[in-house]
Amino acid sequence: MTQVRRTAPDEEFVRMYRKGIPTSKIACIEGVAETTVRYHLQIAARAEPGIRDEHKAALAPTPPRTPEAGLRNLADVIAFHGTEGRLPVTHGKSAKERALGSWLAHRRRQAAVGTLSPAYRDALAVIPGWDKPSTRKAEDETRWQQRLEELQEIRAAGGDWPRHQKTDDRHERTLGVWLHGQRIDYRAARLDPAKEKKLNELLPGWREGRGHRGGRRRTGTR
Repeated sequence: MTQVRRTAPDEEFVRMYRKGIPTSKIACIEGVAETTVRYHLQIAARAEPGIRDEHKAALAPTPPRTPEAGLRNLADVIAFHGTEGRLPVTHGKSAKERALGSWLAHRRRQAAVGTLSPAYRDALAVIPGWDKPSTRKAEDETRWQQRLEELQEIRAAGGDWPRHQKTDDRHERTLGVWLHGQRIDYRAARLDPAKEKKLNELLPGWREGRGHRGGRRRTGTR
């Protein structure tokens, strides 16, 4: 059987090569020797060096599509961190936090083996150390510092000591319960000396509470 004489470089060979089709498959499709295909492509590459880059780019796998549910979880994790000052954990109090904690734990495992989606990786990069497993102790310390700073801000603005009872203000009650716990620990000699020092320096009168220093006027809490 007489082979068709092809003008080098053959346009069909080049077209398929640009699409990422291997030379062996091109030869099979066209019914010619692979060396013939390579010969034509060498000539084409001398005229257009970029076709080899096009071939490699076409061979690259298409990045997996990030599911909408995953993007929602991503946004919720970032929002949770912004609000709570910490990351969600699998042993959190609410079902929502536990679900986000599980989702985040899976992303950490993916990051460890190098399979994390770039969309997740780039977005989570705004949270330093997100990929490091958190511990309950570290979370408690972060929360303690956050409560201290929040109460310091309220006192600096002229607000009274927060109440842990008889208030409908959720944020005031949260801070009030925290402060009440510090007082209990202090009286029972359980309060960490470093924390006691911080409280004494940043929140003078924290042990006495309302009525101290002339009974400051209460201002609205967040």
